[in-house]
Amino acid sequence: MENLYCCLITILSCSLLLISKNLLFNHVKNKKLPPSPLALPIIGHLYLIKNSLFQDLTSLSAKYGPIFFLQFGWRSFVVVSSPAAIEECFTKNDITLANRPRTMAGDRLTYNYTGPGVAPYGDLWRVLRGLFVVESLSFNSLQRTSVIREEECQMILRSIYRVSKNESQVRVDLSHWISVFTLNVMMRMLVGRCSIREEDAGEELGMQIIEEFREMFGSSISMNLCDFFPVLRWLGYKGLEKEMISLQKKRDNFGQGFIDEFRCSNTLLDKEKKALIANLLSRKEKESVFLSDDAIKSFAFIMFTAGRETSTLTIEWAMLLLLNNRTALQKLRTEIDINIGHGRLLRESDIPKLPYLHCVVNETMRLYPAAPLLQPHYASEDCKVGMYDIPKGTIVLANAWAVHRDPKLWEEPEKFMPERFEVKKLMDKEEFNSKFLPFGMGRRACPGANLAIRSVSLAIGTIIQCFDWDKVEQDGDLDINFSNRITLQKAKHLEALCVPRQESILLLSQL
Repeated sequence: MENLYCCLITILSCSLLLISKNLLFNHVKNKKLPPSPLALPIIGHLYLIKNSLFQDLTSLSAKYGPIFFLQFGWRSFVVVSSPAAIEECFTKNDITLANRPRTMAGDRLTYNYTGPGVAPYGDLWRVLRGLFVVESLSFNSLQRTSVIREEECQMILRSIYRVSKNESQVRVDLSHWISVFTLNVMMRMLVGRCSIREEDAGEELGMQIIEEFREMFGSSISMNLCDFFPVLRWLGYKGLEKEMISLQKKRDNFGQGFIDEFRCSNTLLDKEKKALIANLLSRKEKESVFLSDDAIKSFAFIMFTAGRETSTLTIEWAMLLLLNNRTALQKLRTEIDINIGHGRLLRESDIPKLPYLHCVVNETMRLYPAAPLLQPHYASEDCKVGMYDIPKGTIVLANAWAVHRDPKLWEEPEKFMPERFEVKKLMDKEEFNSKFLPFGMGRRACPGANLAIRSVSLAIGTIIQCFDWDKVEQDGDLDINFSNRITLQKAKHLEALCVPRQESILLLSQL
């Protein structure tokens, strides 16, 4: 019976792929496609992906050029890996490539694509993105919520100080404390209160809450085998779709609970907290065509997934790189000492006075961009990139990892050198923007760049201002391996040795 089942899957897969291949061939037979490796029957080029997707695509671009074509099952991809090709995609062809591909995860985890990050290009997307920017990402919104980020930084500093003040050195799980900071910031921006109380942050309860959030919001809407071979989805491959349905039910109950709570209380009238969900609900009458409960929950879930996780990863990588590069760490500490001192904590308003801190953040995002492959774009019409035709229905992937580590574009690209981002060393802005891509390009670029830069810079700056840090293992560099084939999540928690700086003890004791 099992052999018969496997045989049926094979026959259905072959039939579907042959039909798809014929349709694709009829559509592209007179077009000049980008170069492509040898494709195998049925699976196409999937056999070439053996390690991290972005690293394998970078290796292929070295062989086939900055624009090349791949077939994964019935899906067609074009990978672009040079500033010129990426700029052409998101300037000349920006509208044509402004859509996202539909995926099984997108179908199940996005409320029918009602979030600003996944909505189809058009009126819905414009309204949702506009609301998202005005309510949480505009300059005024960021100024208003800066106190949240500063208070949560203070909570982390107090917690670390409590466990380190009586020790010569204490071992600190930086990954955990960074996660507490980013989770509480997002929760307070969304609903006006933190998720992890200070007294629980370092205890088992705090760790449990972090893990629960990772399980609930750690899943991305990236593609899986069911998107390349639809027959697998029909057959319930590995129960993936059932898991997504169950996960979305859990997410929905979580988000709806906050909406119901705001509706049943007078919190909506609280102008001090300015919680995002409350503000969106108060706008709902004006924007009723687009602003449903599902859309509001989509806003929240984007903050938890894209917003929280990317900032967490960037802070973690920055601290790891600084611990591995004592000269850069000392230079940053000196800049903070000179410009801020020890009489008060660094504030968000101080960040423009700390150019080397900005260089450290930029260099971290160059080496370890949170999204090494930018969000996929879907060609709604035929278009041209370089000398090649891109057929309608093709998925375009921009490989930021390849661009950020291209030796033709960056001196010693594998080396951590924050100084490369000093203003006097940068070329003209337009050229720079096309080779530094942590937040993407064009109209579908990440709107949360300013929030991310503020959060990351504040967290790094304050923990460097107040504590001396060192590696747990003194010989060799800290582990830079990552565990995810799509993102740059670290394989192991980042731990470091910590002691309060003598100059900061009085300040820390008064927090």
